Amino acid sequence: MSWRESGGEEWRRSGRCEASACAEVKVDGDGVLIRSSEEPERTVRLTAAEWVAFRDGVVAGDFD
Repeated sequence: MSWRESGGEEWRRSGRCEASACAEVKVDGDGVLIRSSEEPERTVRLTAAEWVAFRDGVVAGDFD
């Protein structure tokens, strides 16, 4: 089951996240919202294709 199929309407963060400075994501229609837990009022919206490219870059270590 994909995240979208399970609802995806809540903000989600990694289980490895400490109490602050966490990236949070949320499905928003046909895109994804990303925000920092330190500044939750500021969000960035990605299309589905942009999200996949970003996620793949994170997994590949492109941002380390």
